[in-house]
Amino acid sequence: MKIRSLAVPPSDAEVDAWRAVLTAARAADLPGRTGPARVEVAGRLQVAPARGRAALWAEGTGRGVAGLLLFTDGANDHTAFLDVLAVRPDARRRGVGTALWARVREELLAQGRTSVSAVLDAGGPGEAFARSLGFENVLPMAWYAQELPEQPAPPELPEPSEPSGRPGGPEAVPGYALHCWPGLSPDRHAASLAAAHAAMEDAPSGDTDEKVVSWTAERLHAAQRLVLDRGGRFLTVAALTPAGEVAAYTELVLADPEGTRAMQYDTVVVPAHRGRGLGRAVKRRMLAQARLRHPGLRYVDTTVADKNTPMRALNEALGYRRERGAAVFQLRL
Repeated sequence: MKIRSLAVPPSDAEVDAWRAVLTAARAADLPGRTGPARVEVAGRLQVAPARGRAALWAEGTGRGVAGLLLFTDGANDHTAFLDVLAVRPDARRRGVGTALWARVREELLAQGRTSVSAVLDAGGPGEAFARSLGFENVLPMAWYAQELPEQPAPPELPEPSEPSGRPGGPEAVPGYALHCWPGLSPDRHAASLAAAHAAMEDAPSGDTDEKVVSWTAERLHAAQRLVLDRGGRFLTVAALTPAGEVAAYTELVLADPEGTRAMQYDTVVVPAHRGRGLGRAVKRRMLAQARLRHPGLRYVDTTVADKNTPMRALNEALGYRRERGAAVFQLRL
């Protein structure tokens, strides 16, 4: 069976073939969910990742694909992330996945990696295949979704081209002002946002080998710019103290600006500011901004570790519903 390495970035034809595999696999594994948009697939394949180097493979007749992220951030050069290993439903159990994995494993060993992880849906064919290779569940989690009303809510904030904020509104917390920044966060707040990200270190991470990296303003902007360069949209809502310190924030990413689903990324509350409702405040303002700025948006998705009880409770109070179980699976080589 021929497995070929793709050039990075791959050609437009290779992007289309890759998307066809993902679309067929998703239709079989997640009935009712549409395949990824072309802008999303092209962005992930043709724009280099910010934290490492991508390696891509495809089965010669277009029956399967695999993509690997080899971290080069200094803290995780010992590990890697298997971003995708997908096989068309009509070609499964014929050795395609095994052949793709053989090439992935060969690359991992050649690059001196001692482990690799992947996020997989619980109970699906991906988990069964991963377990057959020796992967173990190291962080149980679940996918949650918030359904937005079909009509946009009344504006909570003006629609600005520049960052804006105001202390009032139903999400208001005394002593803090809520600000919304589309695209790159402004330079004057980037360092404080990066410092706030350190609070993620106490989030449940299970027995994963991947380490939390130290964030700087430059690293923050690189992550945001990557979303934009890949054709997506990035939105940050932050709660600021009177001195301009970031006390809490959350992020929304639309990989496909014309699509109906978005991803809520990190939600962080700095330890010194916890217990005041800031997590709820930034999330509620985010949902209001999502409706205002993207009227076609219907769902906001997010993942939460099963052990993160406070965030699960907060999401439930805001109307998120559990869609399906998932986990970080890891293999030590």
